Amino acid sequence: MNAAQQSPAAGEPLDIMMPFWGSVDHFMIAVESVLRQEDPNWRLTIVDDVYPDLSAGEWAKSIDDPRVSYIRNEENLRPSRNYNKSVGLAESEFVTIMGCDDVMLPGYVGRIRQLIAEFPDADIIQPGVTVIDENGKPVEPLADRVKALYRFRGTGARQYRGEELATSLLRGFWPYFPSVTWRVSRVASGFRTDLDVTQDLAMMFQIAAQGGSLVLDDEVVFAYRRHSASVSAVTGPDGSKFRQERTLFREAEETAKSLGWPRAARAARNHLTSRLHALTELPGAVAKQNKTGIRTLTRHVLGLPY
Repeated sequence: MNAAQQSPAAGEPLDIMMPFWGSVDHFMIAVESVLRQEDPNWRLTIVDDVYPDLSAGEWAKSIDDPRVSYIRNEENLRPSRNYNKSVGLAESEFVTIMGCDDVMLPGYVGRIRQLIAEFPDADIIQPGVTVIDENGKPVEPLADRVKALYRFRGTGARQYRGEELATSLLRGFWPYFPSVTWRVSRVASGFRTDLDVTQDLAMMFQIAAQGGSLVLDDEVVFAYRRHSASVSAVTGPDGSKFRQERTLFREAEETAKSLGWPRAARAARNHLTSRLHALTELPGAVAKQNKTGIRTLTRHVLGLPY
């Protein structure tokens, strides 16, 4: 009997939840990438957050595949609340909350199920990711080059936990949320609704603080789409993203201190990459003459109170 047969979770369909709000064209590409998975053991649930263009929902409902379900919310929940609804709909032990503009390469489900079998106590699985632009072409923007610098070194699939994991995440947040597979019981408490841009880091730090683990793999099975319409791109120049990050880092420092994790506490207190990121957003705020954004970004760069 192989490892996948021995692990109940590895034998379950992988729940893929797709909260939807955005480009209909990108959404269709995302859904079609799930339909093209080499491993058929998956279940896709589309959670439409009341997107005004009804054509996306009509197209989704026309898909003739029992593994695909479509739900339209009664009201707009916004990202974190829609993620939480998605987690609540999951039936298997593991769930992927896929971006509606991203692309699963054909081997994604198969590789994730292999990793679940190999690391049955994993709580977070970060597979290999490539980055594409709005037109689907491979790109390597500064943000992704920085992520690569802070990501754990090594080859193959490896597992991290405790202060080592927490410190790495706080120094430079290198995971790609839409590509990550989560253990449902770990995220059942819900993503924070007050942090609708940094909820992924908040959740991962919480899992690390609670003794959970992350598996990092090199095999590229997911394409993350980076474009100007993303939430993080819009909330950068106005400074709101960094207000959320400051709140999170302050709380993480206190938690790390209580756990006796001095390196993690120092990483949270310094949050150097966050401050450098704010510096790169300053020219955009100046160009837009956004006085609030300029003030917020400047004080974040200098580590001063808002």
